[in-house]
Amino acid sequence: MTLVLALALIVAAVAVVGAVVALIVVLTRRRPSPPPAPAAPHDPFAPEQSVAGDPRALKAGDMVEYLGTRYFVRGSLRLREGGFTWSEHLLDADTIEGQKVWLSVEEDPDLEVVYWTEYEIGDLRPGDRTVTVEGVEYRRDEHGTADYTSEGTTGVGNVGRVEYVDYEGPGGRYLSFEQYGGGQWEAGLGERVPAGTMTIYPGS
Repeated sequence: MTLVLALALIVAAVAVVGAVVALIVVLTRRRPSPPPAPAAPHDPFAPEQSVAGDPRALKAGDMVEYLGTRYFVRGSLRLREGGFTWSEHLLDADTIEGQKVWLSVEEDPDLEVVYWTEYEIGDLRPGDRTVTVEGVEYRRDEHGTADYTSEGTTGVGNVGRVEYVDYEGPGGRYLSFEQYGGGQWEAGLGERVPAGTMTIYPGS
């Protein structure tokens, strides 16, 4: 076999290999990509859909951002009445001088987070079926007594009992009366936390 013939055979072989590679590339590019997997169904009222972070896991040392203001969780009350449990968290109130600010978290059955501010009770007392505060009428909703345990700083004992009377108003507003250990009644005004307005930053 002459050198010229050998070179011609080598060139032909390289050309065939190149053509095969080009054909594979073309066929690969023409192959349609698989359709995206359908999104998994989710509960639109699940905790992660309404807030960034799980409010059910709140504890002393965590930070909460609500409507542009950041608060540290100073302490928590874990309450139980029969088989029903819920939590109340005392937030630092540096931006609201002289007022206590609380966050309540409960599932009944959907998760409900309520932002509470202390209200000067004055002559106001629970008992009536309706109570009007600052022009808003609240209707009596619940009355009961719960056992609690305290974590961090809450202003009450480590364990005890609290009597409560809850009222509900329009537009996700609430009025609550609480009496710890048979002491003086305290009152608070609450507003339901809208979806997407709260972010939770877990502490260490």
